[in-house]
Amino acid sequence: MITRRRFLTIMAAAPVLAALYTWRMEPTWVEYVRRQLPIRELPESLKGKLLVHLSDIHVGARVDAEYLAGVFVAVTALQPDIVAYTGDFVTYEGPATLAQLRRMAPQLPRGKLGTVAVLGNHDYGRGWKQTAVADEVARTLSGIGCVVLRNQMIQVAGLKIGGVEDLWSDRLQLDPLAGALKSPALMLCHNPDACDLPGWDGYQGWILSGHTHGGQCRPPFLPAPFVPISNRRYTAGAVELGNGRSLYISRGLGHLLRVRFNVRPEVTVFQLTQA
Repeated sequence: MITRRRFLTIMAAAPVLAALYTWRMEPTWVEYVRRQLPIRELPESLKGKLLVHLSDIHVGARVDAEYLAGVFVAVTALQPDIVAYTGDFVTYEGPATLAQLRRMAPQLPRGKLGTVAVLGNHDYGRGWKQTAVADEVARTLSGIGCVVLRNQMIQVAGLKIGGVEDLWSDRLQLDPLAGALKSPALMLCHNPDACDLPGWDGYQGWILSGHTHGGQCRPPFLPAPFVPISNRRYTAGAVELGNGRSLYISRGLGHLLRVRFNVRPEVTVFQLTQA
């Protein structure tokens, strides 16, 4: 039987325990989300292959480097066929951030068939407009065999994968991809708000995004109160966009503030299937 004194003790301790959980446990308690990714006219050789989606790593002073290294080891052990990154590799706070990315880059998981990426707003440095920072991030990734897609499309084992620049960098352009978007493909786009831009006409397929961190803190049974997007539908997970388009938003691995509640960091493990 719970006495009044014990009840009051529990009630007094609850906020402290919740704060410790939000600060110390959940920000590094990664969830491995496994689901299928159906793609039209998927090459026969890619059926059943694994595509791992990683986003919002935020290398820098705010995210524990040992935590990230442990995730990278675990993802590499999955032996993914394709790895797709959807931006925010760093939280830029000066040249030291880029030096840390260069040190950690060899640990980034790569796919047996290919590794592709797009940049996020934080990869553009302060104000999202420092193109020299973005270029250095892209060079570092290219140095480990990761293809950074900047309003362009490539083929990976017969699968067309396209990627656009970050929306907030003001460098996103869909026009160069207009012709390619009319054929089966997979698109990478850091900020899901870009899905509401004109220029997607004719595209039928998946778009992988990040940026939101899932809101980082979400009360049970309620939407996340703070999400850095205009379209509140685009918080986390799968969203049907209509006209044959589907969106998947990763909750990401890192953070700007070390708090997460009911929004665990995410590694998404897709199995490629025929739509």
